[in-house]
Amino acid sequence: MNKILYVLAIVATLVSCAESYSIQGSSSVSALDGSKLYLKTVKNQELKNIDSCDVVHGKFRFAGLLDTVKLANLYMDDESLMMPVVVEKGEIEIRIDNTGRSVSGTPLNDKLYQFIHRHDQISNELNELSHKQSQMLLDGIDEDIINRQLSAEAARLAQQEDSLVTNFIVENFDNILGPGVFMMMTGGYPYPVLTPQIEDIMSKATKKFKEDPYVKEYYRTANEIQARQNGLVDDTPQQPVQQTPPPAAVPEQPADSMQLPPLNFPQK
Repeated sequence: MNKILYVLAIVATLVSCAESYSIQGSSSVSALDGSKLYLKTVKNQELKNIDSCDVVHGKFRFAGLLDTVKLANLYMDDESLMMPVVVEKGEIEIRIDNTGRSVSGTPLNDKLYQFIHRHDQISNELNELSHKQSQMLLDGIDEDIINRQLSAEAARLAQQEDSLVTNFIVENFDNILGPGVFMMMTGGYPYPVLTPQIEDIMSKATKKFKEDPYVKEYYRTANEIQARQNGLVDDTPQQPVQQTPPPAAVPEQPADSMQLPPLNFPQK
């Protein structure tokens, strides 16, 4: 009996010393009420549930013990991707409304959402260029002048975006945000490709970043595909190889994969 009590006391001590997370959420979107939210993360190349909860009167809450810091995504009703969340020690606060979403209260979440909001600002400025073009045409400005001016503006904004993403990943090589944003950045590509930006990041990468499972597999596969496209790999019929896409032009940027998707809720 004493041994059992002793073991229970040890277990209770370990649990009390374990780090925990607490996520308090609020939403002003009425269509979200009654929905089930899920925190999911990628593990062994599969999407796994970490936690789930219901939205009741615009409020929801996740809580649990934390074995390691994770970058998760918030899903609605097990389908719709809503937003990334760093599951880390502390009191995390999620706010959702029709104009935006944010996560705050802990160091990595604060850092991630400062980055996302700045990235969104640049993306919105890029999107505004088409409206600016239409207005300039209505104002009777010569089309060649418009094209020169807006092309220069687009190049400036694209460079800002490139620098913002690269610098953020480099500054966060050795925490969860570096690999996480690398995954967001490359998630818009149809298959792993090597761009000058990716090569620049990998040339500066730390060992820990290179050993991240997603980064390691992405970079390995991208190099294999590029080697095949350049004719540096002997793909003979007798040699079984993984099916890869045919050679194609490498896109300069993925399609705004870091911008939070719009809140499109089904009507109830």
